[in-house]
Amino acid sequence: MSLPLTPSFRLDGKRALVTGAGRGIGLAAAAALAQAGAHVTLVSRTRSEIESAARSIGEAGGKADAKALDVTDIEAVGKFFGEADAYDILVNNAGQAASAPFDRTDPALWERMLAVNLTGTYLGMRAALPGMLELGWGRIVNIASTASLKGYAYIAAYCAAKHGVLGLTRALAAELARKPVTVNAVCPGYTETDIVRETLANIRAKTGRSLDEARMELVKHNPQGRLVQPEEVANAVLWLCQPGSESVTGQAISISGGETT
Repeated sequence: MSLPLTPSFRLDGKRALVTGAGRGIGLAAAAALAQAGAHVTLVSRTRSEIESAARSIGEAGGKADAKALDVTDIEAVGKFFGEADAYDILVNNAGQAASAPFDRTDPALWERMLAVNLTGTYLGMRAALPGMLELGWGRIVNIASTASLKGYAYIAAYCAAKHGVLGLTRALAAELARKPVTVNAVCPGYTETDIVRETLANIRAKTGRSLDEARMELVKHNPQGRLVQPEEVANAVLWLCQPGSESVTGQAISISGGETT
């Protein structure tokens, strides 16, 4: 049974934007912020997916709307933020993973990983920050992955992009240290999402292993021996956005069962 949040920890009156919010971590984060009282805008390239997600949050008593947006399109991002009221909270969750040995990591794959995971995060932060400074309050949370903290074989481009997200997070946090805006990264390990389900399918296709064997290959990285749940990541996002977290900035918070610290 979930207990209601005390008034001091609620986000009533705050406006939040969550990218990649149609499913997985993004949807869980949007739902958690809405439950805490924020009005949440869900963003994704797939309009039908986020409209359905926004409806589900509304049916649960939250306030949510959906907007289609490609976070890698600089003109579209600028237009989107230019036409919207300022957001108090930005959760950069939109991302994509692709695996390949390094000698098969061609420039197209490299650029795609940087565009979605790193440039999309940069564009959102750049567009949202002026409004936060004008409001005099802001929270930026970047979903960075344990791949921002360590290297994994066969995902060099993804690791490079996520390391970039963490560097960007720390740099902006230092720049804004005397401003009322915090910037943090949440770094999940392998999480029960569609990206991981695609990874499991790839492992099975390439190795002939069963689903259970493929899953064990992933969960062996987690000392708890399991996949992280999206709601666990969402709880960390919510905490970073709530009153009382003002001194937490420039941090990489690992949600990985002890895999990284």
